[in-house]
Amino acid sequence: MSKIAFLYPGQGAQYVGMGKDLYESYSDFREVLDEAEDLLNFNIKDICFFGPKEKLQSTEITQPAVLINSMAITKTLIKEGIVPVATAGLSLGEYSAFTAAGVMEFKDAVKIVKKRGEFMQEAVPAGAGTMAAVLGLQDEVVDNICKEISDKGCMVIPANYNCPGQIVISGDTRAVEMAMTNIKNAGGKAIKLSVSGPFHSPLLRNASIRLSEELRKYKFNEPKIPMVLNATGKIYDGKSDIKEIMKTQVISPVLWSKTIATLIDMEIDTFLEIGPGKALSGFMKKINPQCKILNIENISTLNKAMEAFK
Repeated sequence: MSKIAFLYPGQGAQYVGMGKDLYESYSDFREVLDEAEDLLNFNIKDICFFGPKEKLQSTEITQPAVLINSMAITKTLIKEGIVPVATAGLSLGEYSAFTAAGVMEFKDAVKIVKKRGEFMQEAVPAGAGTMAAVLGLQDEVVDNICKEISDKGCMVIPANYNCPGQIVISGDTRAVEMAMTNIKNAGGKAIKLSVSGPFHSPLLRNASIRLSEELRKYKFNEPKIPMVLNATGKIYDGKSDIKEIMKTQVISPVLWSKTIATLIDMEIDTFLEIGPGKALSGFMKKINPQCKILNIENISTLNKAMEAFK
């Protein structure tokens, strides 16, 4: 029998039309989106299905949109008997993983990520911070470039260690642009991302503080299955406060390569990327090409997964 881990994508995976065919075909999927819409008090289904793209990309809408699509697919899979033995999520996706592991109720997760999105959107003035994807350099080279620039008084740090040869940097817009120049001079490639802020950097400290205050309103449980955390790349040990983990995650680098390595060490043999996009599948092929991974985001990929587990 397969040992399955559910993996959840983060912000940036969203696209107009996501979930539409599943909503029309699966009652479990439909129930989750309808419940989320009641909780949010705005028509998130229409934004997911029809856009406009600019509205869907707004952080406070993106975050609940990605989470509810991921959780609707999760409910559909579990109904079909496809159940994980472990879970993890990239950045925002960690909240989907928390929900899948039973750490919090779905209704609470929807409300929390909406607030998280608002706090992150408001933490830094528009244009003051940004992020860039870095390709083709060793981690330590990028680390050193960021440190050299930050030592001059501005802020840029590695924010996502996605897979070998790909890191995302985050910080002050000027510092990120300086880093991009130095990265190109070092033989790497740097691509500025279309994001609304310097996520996973200390510049989001205000969002982290506001999120901490918001989290006091909610009750959290111990995970029912092992969860591997972004900030450490290790299995949650039950000793740390979940609320503190959520607070610090906003300003901490995402150790995705290490997260996957930990899951592989747990003898997971099948990974399912649940929700919009295929980014995590792409990272997996660079982290460990031998690992089996399927992405599930629409009817055709869901049917393919169900067929694989018959």
